[in-house]
Amino acid sequence: MFEENYRFRVPEQKKLRMIVHTDCANEADDQFALAHHLMTPKFIVRGIVGAHFHKAGVWKGISDTVGASVAEIHKVLGLMGLEGAVPVLSGAELPLEDERTPRPSEGADFIIREALRTDDPRPLFVACQGSLTDVASAILLRPEICSRMTVIWIGGGRWPMGGDEFNLSMDVAAANVVMRSAVDLWQVPKNVYKQMCVSLAELQARVWPCGELGRYLFTQMVELNDRLGGIAHWPHGEIWGLGDSPTVSLLLAEQERDDLYDLVPGHPFRYEDLSYDLSEDCRPIRVYRDANARPGLEDFFAKLAINFGGK
Repeated sequence: MFEENYRFRVPEQKKLRMIVHTDCANEADDQFALAHHLMTPKFIVRGIVGAHFHKAGVWKGISDTVGASVAEIHKVLGLMGLEGAVPVLSGAELPLEDERTPRPSEGADFIIREALRTDDPRPLFVACQGSLTDVASAILLRPEICSRMTVIWIGGGRWPMGGDEFNLSMDVAAANVVMRSAVDLWQVPKNVYKQMCVSLAELQARVWPCGELGRYLFTQMVELNDRLGGIAHWPHGEIWGLGDSPTVSLLLAEQERDDLYDLVPGHPFRYEDLSYDLSEDCRPIRVYRDANARPGLEDFFAKLAINFGGK
């Protein structure tokens, strides 16, 4: 979408189809990852799905969390001059009731349609930056899509112990559906996505000067940092994690970088404490231990400056 601004070209056979699945109004890092996806010429962003953060919305006072996510996606698209350029779909409003029953949505239908396309041979990746509700529903509705896409999920506790983690807690049943499925899964657990760490001073120096988009990205993060200042353990005052950005940084890494992850059996999650149930082995998945953090962050800063610097 911004290819004309780059003095390089990505060969067509090296491009990837992307669906970005984001609870974009939940915190302040989804917006950075969404903008990074849209500025990356290797990615053909076929659609963006607004995800629920229903359980968190209850204590945040947001009744329609999907609507809030969709509105925030449109906000970012507008600031990037891309309103209307990419389809925006609504995900399910609630988590799955159980591991057998899908919760149909525009987002799940779109994932199915894109996975079943036969007119584009380029690989499809679904970048999940929140709950797995819509991916799980798509799989339950049409299990054959598992062989036709790769899911990158920001979620789950440190492997192999597990434990409390926000995205997993939004829909444990959906995570178990995906874990027990045949889909190619790249999991980025909490201790790994926390590697995408930046300081607010760095963001002021490198993001704020980059037009309306840069000012918005920086300002909304600072405002949330201030609003949550009374919480003792999080956020941390002067640093923030751009924890959703591995959905970009890991796809920018060289394909030979098999040192970034372990190929291990997938394990479903226990509902009571969100630990991994190591008694049940599912098909092998990638569990990342390195987010390729600094190259990914530097790529974001460079693309933001190239496309929006001085505006």
